[in-house]
Amino acid sequence: MCALRVTADCFPKLSAATTSMAFFSPPYPPYDPTDKTGFSYETVVKRWPIILTTVIDNVYSVNHELTEFPDKAAKLDEGKALIATISRLKYGMARDRALEPILADGEALVDEYNAELGRLEERGQNTWFTAPWLYAECYLYRLIRSIFATSQHWKSHDPFFSQKLDTYQASGTAVHRLAATLAELESEKDKIVNDPEKAKVLFHEMTQMCLWGNATDLSLLTNMTPEDIEHLQTIGREAQDARKEFILKDDQSAVWEHIMTLKSARIDFVLDNAGFELFTDLVFADFLVSYTPYISKVVFHPKSIPWFVSDVTPPDFAALLGASSLPRGPVPENLERTIARWDTYLANGTFSLSVPRDAAIGMPDEMVNFWTSPWPYWEMRHRAPKVWDALRESGLVIFKGDLNYRKLTGDLRWPVDTPFETAVGPLAHAFPLLSLRTNKADVAVGVPRSVAEALDARGEKWRVNGRYALISFLPRGNVQN
Repeated sequence: MCALRVTADCFPKLSAATTSMAFFSPPYPPYDPTDKTGFSYETVVKRWPIILTTVIDNVYSVNHELTEFPDKAAKLDEGKALIATISRLKYGMARDRALEPILADGEALVDEYNAELGRLEERGQNTWFTAPWLYAECYLYRLIRSIFATSQHWKSHDPFFSQKLDTYQASGTAVHRLAATLAELESEKDKIVNDPEKAKVLFHEMTQMCLWGNATDLSLLTNMTPEDIEHLQTIGREAQDARKEFILKDDQSAVWEHIMTLKSARIDFVLDNAGFELFTDLVFADFLVSYTPYISKVVFHPKSIPWFVSDVTPPDFAALLGASSLPRGPVPENLERTIARWDTYLANGTFSLSVPRDAAIGMPDEMVNFWTSPWPYWEMRHRAPKVWDALRESGLVIFKGDLNYRKLTGDLRWPVDTPFETAVGPLAHAFPLLSLRTNKADVAVGVPRSVAEALDARGEKWRVNGRYALISFLPRGNVQN
């Protein structure tokens, strides 16, 4: 595939200023399901059919509710047609059928996806079990979106929204504890702001809270008192060492050293999952703008369409702050204050989305289209120059999660000890870059070969089981404008 096996015929005519980045030719092929021992094969055989079944179940559930409303008969009938279409897609996937061109739906990237599909067909790699994994997975979600976007009554429907909302509403204990932590920090705000050592300890804990998301050990931050902060300063190294075996690349100290060079800077989050993980992202952002002098503004980058089941869309972002979406049960005053503060930050521009907060699902926008493309992020400069220009002005760009990591590294078969700087190609040093990733796919770089071999020898599924993580940072460097 051209977008992953980058060659000259993949690109339009480019100016001299962008040529060096565009013609990056990595020396390794992408992961694909022709390797039956890899996670990509398991994904096509098991994970994708399950995901399509959840889409079918969601439409069926909505249709069941529509039976009570005679005036919704047209939507109900169209829902049945959607179920049939997605069922055929699932059937064809199991039989390794050819990927179908995406229908023109008035939204972004249809021509681009279909052009790549044409190139794959020329190579005989255009079926579910032969296409490069990253392309096929991105294609799947763009195809699902097209199926809904070309309907009459289901254009704005997110078949994963209820699943995202249910998961968040079931995370009340963790959400309440984090809100309580922020409330307790308020009484010590002046001391934290004026004591870089205290801020450093909290930064490490917040980074790991944000890294692990749903898997985080919330005891690290729960009910933290001023005395606890002092205690962390004395035992912080020991606690970090205890967790270090699960963080196979750990650039936290380098990130903090970089952050301390900033002054009232803007940073950017390229978001991953909605719900509780998004809540942790906001907690981390709140800490950085409220308790350090280094950051004054945070821009969050969502996806424009339902993406990889749980990725954040603008409606997901709005829902997290809405009263009707809060975790089940009584709402503690601490959580109410936290949400109110975030609302204030959104109103005064301290927090913002890269697109309008009320952006509808599927609305094309130059600031968001690139994130739902099939391309590695090293193609950002010429594929999405507006995004590139914006991130070049950032004090730090934080890429959350596994998919963003796969796109940063092209989802290629890099040797495990390949430097992260090498694997991100021409994106290296374009802007200060931090990747927070729990491992849920095969690609991994920046890990000592001896560590990887020891894990493999123990039979650890360390690349894909979500128990291990990578914190990878690159500072800004000299990149030709």
